[in-house]
Amino acid sequence: MATAEFGPTIRRWRDRVSPEAAGLPAGGHRRAAGLRREELALLAGISVDYVTRLEQGRATSPSEQVVEALSRALRLSGTERAHLFQVAGLVPPGRGTVPAYITPSVQRLLDRLTGTPVAVFDAAWTLLTANPLYAALMGDPSGWNGNERNAVWRNLVGPGGGSGRVRHTPRERRAFEVALVADLRAAASRYPTDQRLRRLVDELRANSDRFAELWDSGAVGRHEASRKTIDHPQVGPLTLDCDILDVVGGDLRIMVYTAEPGTKDAERIALLSVLGTQTLVEEADTPGGRR
Repeated sequence: MATAEFGPTIRRWRDRVSPEAAGLPAGGHRRAAGLRREELALLAGISVDYVTRLEQGRATSPSEQVVEALSRALRLSGTERAHLFQVAGLVPPGRGTVPAYITPSVQRLLDRLTGTPVAVFDAAWTLLTANPLYAALMGDPSGWNGNERNAVWRNLVGPGGGSGRVRHTPRERRAFEVALVADLRAAASRYPTDQRLRRLVDELRANSDRFAELWDSGAVGRHEASRKTIDHPQVGPLTLDCDILDVVGGDLRIMVYTAEPGTKDAERIALLSVLGTQTLVEEADTPGGRR
């Protein structure tokens, strides 16, 4: 249960983060230099009402996921992040757990890639954050919770089998699944005491025969830079380069989609940056391999 310090701590740190520092437009007259509640809610992927209740002490049991999201949105240092966990009544994640901390420097990098679809995953392929253009391209992930945020789960267990918007030939699909499971196996080897990761593996084995087959076979694979065709319901198909960048020391994966300049694909990415997710309400629950 959160202590009485949790709400005031959030308010104090919200006041010190400018919209510009958080990658948001300043926009209009502001009574304070810091973030508004709705801006913090947007950055953290939670509701404004929940932010209000947390700050006022009416919500007293924030989850680890919520605290982690708030620490990212508030651009906290490692020490500040640990403090926020403590005043939330939670134990800060230790060295034996899969890292989910996005450093302020990596966050600044993401803020500057506003014209590029970008998402950040942890070592177990759990989505940590995605910028608005990624959400517009692949489907808004803000309503995903628990295992829904894990790419292995979404692709091997999730509704629709994870085909989603990305086209795969049968051969590409098999290689993709092998690489996902191999990555998860490597993460489990690096973090053998992470209970959440062990629970994810157990639930995958129980719910996906394909996962169990690949896991038990010791399948080995790796992700390669690739070109992917994404069937978007509003702007049509886009063929994009997909690169995965590793954050050394943080065990994070940054997924970046780019279009060749001067192509129809580049024009469609530019159109998506204008459309955002406003026209995608009916697509919010579409199943898929959004990874």
